[in-house]
Amino acid sequence: MNALLLEDDKTLVKEVKSFLNSRDIKCDVVFDGEVLFRQIRQSSYDVLLLDINVPLLNGLEVCKRLRREGITTPVIMLTAYGDIQDKKDAFNFGADDYLVKPFHFEELLLRINSILRRGNTDKVHADLLTVGDLEINQTDMVVKRANTTIELTKKEYQLLVFLTKAKGRVVSKQTIAEQIWDIHFETSLNTIEVYINFLRNKIDKGFSKKLIHTKPGFGYYLTADES
Repeated sequence: MNALLLEDDKTLVKEVKSFLNSRDIKCDVVFDGEVLFRQIRQSSYDVLLLDINVPLLNGLEVCKRLRREGITTPVIMLTAYGDIQDKKDAFNFGADDYLVKPFHFEELLLRINSILRRGNTDKVHADLLTVGDLEINQTDMVVKRANTTIELTKKEYQLLVFLTKAKGRVVSKQTIAEQIWDIHFETSLNTIEVYINFLRNKIDKGFSKKLIHTKPGFGYYLTADES
């Protein structure tokens, strides 16, 4: 099991990491929210442990952005903020649980195990993304359309999954560049157009119903409902 901890208190980081490691849970650590998004693009995690009061992008904004981008990894907030409004905000932003500091490490373990047990009942469905007759098996990284397997490169696959998880929402070139390529320069945005064309040739070519669409001046989106 792998956990990612967002926390800038070095003493607590050392204690939580040591405890989780002793319970056979590998725990990576990041100290600000922006770094967390770079980390989850590089590694896969079973649970995210987020402190609210951290630099740059706080835990609540991280949680909100995770859910907006279709990332469903379970989130437990670990924070000194115990007011009911703080808890309401966290759950409204998509948190799965909320643990107020100071807490017993054994309770943290219980909550992690509880969330993962609940998640396992839906794991098969969560690992399968569908848009019309397009299926993406995230466990095996197999893409099919009309039951025919489609071979994609790593970047093509990542781009397709990202568009699918947006659930029909228009995604800008800049957002795609930052999330898939981790770049921020306007001069690199033509790369996005090239890869969208690659995907269209593999996903839509030969089908009367197109799934990949462009909203001129805004970005791209994936849907089977376009007339």
